[in-house]
Amino acid sequence: MNTKQIQKYVMRYLEGTDCQVIEKGKSYVTVKLSPEADKDLTGRSYYWSFVERTGAEPETMTFQFVFDPEGMKAEENPEREPASAPSQQPPAQDSILGRYFGHAPAQTARRLPQDVLTYGSRRLEQIFNVVRSKGKFVRLFEENRGPANRKPQAVGYTSWFGVNFKVELTCDMKRDEFHSLGFNLCTGELMEQFHERMESLKLTPLLPTNIHLLPSRFTIARAVGQMENHLEKKVKRYDHSWAEEASERLLDELARIEGYYEELLQSAEEEKKPEIEEQYRSRQREIEWQYEPRIVISVMNCGLFHLKNDP
Repeated sequence: MNTKQIQKYVMRYLEGTDCQVIEKGKSYVTVKLSPEADKDLTGRSYYWSFVERTGAEPETMTFQFVFDPEGMKAEENPEREPASAPSQQPPAQDSILGRYFGHAPAQTARRLPQDVLTYGSRRLEQIFNVVRSKGKFVRLFEENRGPANRKPQAVGYTSWFGVNFKVELTCDMKRDEFHSLGFNLCTGELMEQFHERMESLKLTPLLPTNIHLLPSRFTIARAVGQMENHLEKKVKRYDHSWAEEASERLLDELARIEGYYEELLQSAEEEKKPEIEEQYRSRQREIEWQYEPRIVISVMNCGLFHLKNDP
């Protein structure tokens, strides 16, 4: 993902969770988190359990998310006057700590927490995980809008089951692929690049007026089976020379550590040999896990999409 894609993704998350945008530049955004986003990102579980138990008014945190550090430096205005220092409030007269220790000096302004959101950063990965956990399944309808001031015509809707798959080709190196498939539950049609098609449509979670859903002939379980078979056949047609090369590197590494530990066992004292043998087996397992070629297919998210039936 490039900087613009990351910024667009994060802004969609912030807007979707009703965060308050305080300041927005080309390279950064300053936001006051909503209660939902604060619970997702700050890890203040004890604070939120206190708020929920007592009914106290919650105070969410404010963050500055930076998408392009170099671009942000260029945006800063060096002639801008520094913000005035916060006025000191007189301490409470009936403070318990004040009775014993005197009044504490006024606190200085707190520094605004700042996170740089680049691909691979910890905070961005956290946002990815939050979105994945909350967006595993959706149900959306294509909007049914007619001409202005006219009631939309009655339309039949076809149900599609869409799944976004992640294919991991893994050895001591790794390659990730993303495949979006859609299955028409009425006709049995299978469509690739389904997510790209959904991005071109106006979708809503609300049931549009004056529509009717056409009956489905296929179950979701049948759709999943068809998708898995299609994806498995597609992956089998790949050039798998990478796996053969990884297997050769695996054998070379196993032979290398075998020679090392055999020499070590020959010169070791008898009572130390069981410990060395255990180290050898552990190292073998590590090498096999690192180098052994494998393909892992997992589901990222899925959903039901009710779309206008093409005439």
